[in-house]
Amino acid sequence: MSRVPTVSVVIPVYNAAKTLRRCLDAVAAQTHPPAEVLVVDDGSTDGSAELAAAAGVRVLVQPVNRGVSAARNAGVAASTGEVVFFVDSDVALAPDAIGNALAVLAADPDCGCVYGVYAPVPLIDDGPVERYRVLHLHTALTRAVGPVDTAVFALAAVPRAVLRDLGPFDENLRSAEDDEYSERLLTRYRIRLTDTVVGRHDEADRLLPLLGEQYRRAQLLRWSLRNRYRRRGLALNSTLGVLAAGLGVLTLPAALLGPYGVAAPLLCLAVFVAADPPLAAALRRAGGGVFLARALGIHLLVNVALITGAAVGLLRSLVDPSFGPSSRIAARPLESKGW
Repeated sequence: MSRVPTVSVVIPVYNAAKTLRRCLDAVAAQTHPPAEVLVVDDGSTDGSAELAAAAGVRVLVQPVNRGVSAARNAGVAASTGEVVFFVDSDVALAPDAIGNALAVLAADPDCGCVYGVYAPVPLIDDGPVERYRVLHLHTALTRAVGPVDTAVFALAAVPRAVLRDLGPFDENLRSAEDDEYSERLLTRYRIRLTDTVVGRHDEADRLLPLLGEQYRRAQLLRWSLRNRYRRRGLALNSTLGVLAAGLGVLTLPAALLGPYGVAAPLLCLAVFVAADPPLAAALRRAGGGVFLARALGIHLLVNVALITGAAVGLLRSLVDPSFGPSSRIAARPLESKGW
């Protein structure tokens, strides 16, 4: 297309006062300025809405916290741009992010979503836990650049025509909404991951909040697996590494049997360490051997949290028919949002 489409930036926000100003400043500094910026405050209690209003952008206030899917839907419904650029409130885009996303969409008319990668350094560096997590996500995203089967909407551009065609995000999902929408995208469109769209991301900076987040997200893994394990699905964690971490925990009691019993968990640990060479190399380059050892220890705990969350989620799905995507609940179909 010769004419450059108009862009609406939609930013879902929940208690993001720490990072929101940096996010908004980065949007304001884009080489391709958006036609409008909408912050959807999802029941924040930390003054995020007031901060956004002071920055001069349009603010939509949700009276109660309804989750990121509902916030994105509200932003799309209130926006007018021909392309909607979703950016999370803890991401600061590089100045050329929106322009580069539009270029990818223009080059591939069948592309329904283009999204970018996280930079290898945090938005706000709060220590080794955050540095590990940002490098983990950066490595996983950059090695998957190209046509993919999984979309991530933390820094993503989607034509409005595609959103109208596929309908709203599933508001019954507070996580795994990316995977559910990816499945709908793949029925009619291509998804592209590009390293020309970059954003610095603020992650959990303490171990327990990080593990809690992974545990919570993994409870919906049952419905994410189909998408994540497609041929070009985005697998953030090595399958071999996840299995090795789980078997390592299960075989720990064998260490009580003596020297021979120690061999099983040690073997699992060795397999886990060797399961993701690109991640290990990135961690070593970033901080040397000491940081590598610490980060791999955190990574092991993250994998254990994922396994635990997935097991709990499976049990929840068996006893609670309202848990999971709206497709499980006949009384709550995905409704049109008037897009």
